[in-house]
Amino acid sequence: MAQQQEETVEPCSGVDVALTRVFALLGKRWTGLIVAVLTQRAWYFSELRRAIPKISERMLSDRLSELAEAGLLTREVETGPPLRVSYRLTEAGRALGPALEELRTWAVSYLPGELPVVTTCPGADESDDGAAVADSALSGLV
Repeated sequence: MAQQQEETVEPCSGVDVALTRVFALLGKRWTGLIVAVLTQRAWYFSELRRAIPKISERMLSDRLSELAEAGLLTREVETGPPLRVSYRLTEAGRALGPALEELRTWAVSYLPGELPVVTTCPGADESDDGAAVADSALSGLV
């Protein structure tokens, strides 16, 4: 009679719940870029719109609402005239800065091909509330 060998069965492991939650939020298109831009300072909606190429106003509004609901940013309304709304990262949002910088470094090292570089917004200057995007915030994330 042949002896049966006992196989050790590894316990079933799944995807990490914390990472699942992170990517459910930050894995959505534009969300990481919005957070990256907001790591620099508070931004007005119109500045964010100009700073992130190709994002629609509707998408920006939706993503900002999701980030606020998740507790990563605050929305501050400045009564006018004109009425202006600014967005600023909370402590939880600012805590993502080092992780985003690590992702940027990883992208430079390991993603093949040329990465698009986002420079300043066309026509932005200091009189335009400094709507220039910091290259370091977006260069590896777009």
